Formats: sequence, structure tokens, C-alpha cells
Amino acid sequence: AWTALSLVVGWALGPWAFVAAALGLALAWGYSAPPLRLKRNGWWGNAACGLSYEGLAWVTGAALMAGGWPSLPSLIVAALYAAGAHGIMPLNDFKALAGARRTGIRSLPVMLGAPRAARVACWVMALPQAAVVALLLDWGAPVHAAGVAVLLLAQVMLMRRFVADPERRAVWYSGLGVTLYVLGMLFAAFALQGLARAAG
Repeated sequence: AWTALSLVVGWALGPWAFVAAALGLALAWGYSAPPLRLKRNGWWGNAACGLSYEGLAWVTGAALMAGGWPSLPSLIVAALYAAGAHGIMPLNDFKALAGARRTGIRSLPVMLGAPRAARVACWVMALPQAAVVALLLDWGAPVHAAGVAVLLLAQVMLMRRFVADPERRAVWYSGLGVTLYVLGMLFAAFALQGLARAAG
């Protein structure tokens, strides 16, 4: 019933909102419901969440603001931040490591062990942001690139403390590091807005 209502609301908001609602609902069902239940696997479940939370939200907002399909740079940045969000998702799994092992949930900390999963999560978060910095420089937005770079460096400093004790510090890093990650997204969005105005 709630799925149907969501589709009706999406339809009422317009074609872009309807497509976004349909994709988001498909990811939600795939994540939680049989037969897929993607949340039982740390690779597939995290990918579904990253696509939904970051990529789909970004593309939908950009499409609604632009009144059409987003620009190629916007899609590239959305894809990079969605990929990086794959590294954010395991942060919630460290505090539930024992329960996940008992119930057969194959989260990344279960599959890789907590220390290795923490390092993988950090690399997955950091590399897409470094790519965003390089792209913003190439596209002629050095000030915004510097902002994303500073936020990334701050995250790296926090990451070093997180990987030293991921089970204890996952929530701590989630509160601080993820906030910096999202602020970097904001810098990138302002950069793309400025580039669009300059081109238009």
C-alpha cells in the first residue's frame, strides 16, 4: 500500500519524480525483501544504499532543478559520490558485528574482518572524492576543488584514528567523517552550478 502511494505521489510530482520514486522503491524492495534481500551481503547491499542515498537523490534533484536531464559533469559527480557512499554503509555494521555473525548477515566487517573492512571503507570513500577534486580542477573550479580537498584531508586524519579501533570508533567517525563527506558534496554542487551558469 505504501509503495503504491509513493508511486502515486511521484506521478503527481512529475515524470522525473515518478522515475526516481520507482527506482528508489525497486532498490528498497531489493535491499530488504526476498528473494534478493541485498542487505544480507555487504557488497550488494551497500551498493544499493549508495545508489539510492547519494546517486539517485543527486540526479533527481538536479533533474528537477534543471527541468530536464542533468549535465554530464553532474552525472559523473553523482556516480562518484554514490560509489563513495558504498564505503559509508559499513560504518553501521561495526556496532552490529556479533549479531550479524549470529544471524548470517554477510556485512563487510563479517566477510573481511573489522580491521580490513575499515580500511576498505576508507579507501572507497576517499578515492571518489579525490577524483572529484581532479575533475573540478580540470573543469575550471579551483576554489571548490580546494574546498573538497581540504574536507577530504580532514577525513583522512579522522580515518587514521577510526581504523585503529573500528568497532569502537565507527559511530564516532560516522558522525564526523560523513558530515565532512556531505559538505564536500555541497561544494561540488555549487561548483557545478557555477559552471552551468558560465556555460549558459
